[in-house]
Amino acid sequence: MSLDLIKQALLASYETYGGINHLDGANLPSEESVDRLASDLMHVLFPGFFEQSSVTKKNIGTVIERRLGEISARLATEIEKCLRFARHPGPDVHASELTESILSRLPAVREIIQTDVTAAYHGDPAARSVEEIILAYPCVLVISLQRIAHEMYQLGVPLLPRMLTEYAHERTGADIHPGAQIGPHFFIDHCTGVVIGETARIGAHVKIYQGVTLGAKSFEVDSAGDPIKGVKRHPDVEDHVTIYAHATILGGDTCIGAHSIVGASVWIMKSIPPNSIAQNRGENLVVRQRRKKEASIITASDLKDGADWVI
Repeated sequence: MSLDLIKQALLASYETYGGINHLDGANLPSEESVDRLASDLMHVLFPGFFEQSSVTKKNIGTVIERRLGEISARLATEIEKCLRFARHPGPDVHASELTESILSRLPAVREIIQTDVTAAYHGDPAARSVEEIILAYPCVLVISLQRIAHEMYQLGVPLLPRMLTEYAHERTGADIHPGAQIGPHFFIDHCTGVVIGETARIGAHVKIYQGVTLGAKSFEVDSAGDPIKGVKRHPDVEDHVTIYAHATILGGDTCIGAHSIVGASVWIMKSIPPNSIAQNRGENLVVRQRRKKEASIITASDLKDGADWVI
């Protein structure tokens, strides 16, 4: 088939299969530009770590001034595109206001990110230095960009927060929605395969391993069969919880109580109380108090909707 015939066939498909075309619409944010924005933000969050030449206390002001200027211009441009797509009134003025608001939050974001780096250092005996963690641990990238994207999400910026977290997803294999609320001292060991949904809430000093899912058990649909937005669908994880590899925790009414441990490869759809250990034992899920008490066994039939947990 000639290129001309292929072109004609594609043009015909654009007319026939709408919904995956974006023709004559608002200019959408550029993936390439957003990826550059993500990289530049990491340079500002961690000055001196990702530069080709060294940064000193003497030249740090000049370096950050240049970076902030580039970030501000790029961020305002991409936010304006997002607002035009969402038909927001006065997109240019509002984009400028949002850009200033987002950048003004960077010092506070750095404060909490420092706790994440500390959590990684204390949470992994293989870590030899903080520098190694920042340069080589994927959790630093994915958590840092999620925290910035979360600020954008809270301010109501469309599209861009998801594009930022998707950049981190592609780089690390961890998919954290910008809507997720995450407390300080958060550490993801190994990172790959982690999924954290939009309405998840995670407390302070939480450590999770690769392959963990904080997902939705189900979601409500409207009369047209479309998912209803804004419903709490993902679990809560309270302070000082450790969740081991490939655990799956589902449901908006599911809560993992503080100071609990969730074992590897468990499947949880009901809340467990504080100071508990949940682990697989054969075909059963065992949930027991961390104090030396007799464990209670929860069978598969106990895990059906509406069943009570016996702890």
